[in-house]
This record gives sequence, structure tokens and C-alpha cells, in this order.
Amino acid sequence: MWGLLLLAILQSALMTCGQVFLKLALVQFGSFEWTWHFFARVLTNLRFGISGVSFTASALLWMYIVKHYPLSVAYPLVSLSFVMGMLAAVFIFNEHVPLLRWVGLVFVIVGVVLIVQK
Repeated sequence: MWGLLLLAILQSALMTCGQVFLKLALVQFGSFEWTWHFFARVLTNLRFGISGVSFTASALLWMYIVKHYPLSVAYPLVSLSFVMGMLAAVFIFNEHVPLLRWVGLVFVIVGVVLIVQK
């Protein structure tokens, strides 16, 4: 099950990268407009492209995980993306995270450790 944990960490990291780059791209886009210029900016934005590649790689890895491991073990490991998302919020977006959310994150990590035990 530790191999599954490593795959789940990679899959969650890819999903988190997708979310981070999507947020960075959305900030650059500005206000939504129904214009060719706006959609050209979206489709040529490097951060938006990296987001799409990250989401695609995450989905492909998820398909591999679901095919080769029990869903009852694999699916709860998706919660690792909550941990990585919170860390990204703090270290990339400089968000303040209250103590109670950190406590919740510890529970998620403990849950993941319990799930991968035989």
C-alpha cells in the first residue's frame, strides 16, 4: 500500500499544481468578456496551459490508480490534495490559515496514514 501512497502523493501534487496555476491564470485574465481578444488571452496564457497539462496528468494517473488498487483505499487518499492545497495557499498566495484548519489538516494526515496500514 505504500506504493499506492506514493502514487497518490504524485496525483495530489499534480492536482494541486493545476489548481495553483489556474488561480494564477485567472488573476491575469481580468474581467470576463465575450470577445475574441479575451479568449485569445485565455488560450495563449502559459499558466492556463500548465494548469490544463497538470489536470490531465493528474486524471491519467488517477485512472491508473483506480484500475490497479481498491477504491476503498485509493479514494480517501485524494484528501492529500487538501493538505497540499492548504500549503500552497500559505506559501504561494500568502493566505492566513487559522489554527483550527491546521488541526483539521492533522486529522486528514492521520486518516491517510491509517488508510494505508494493512
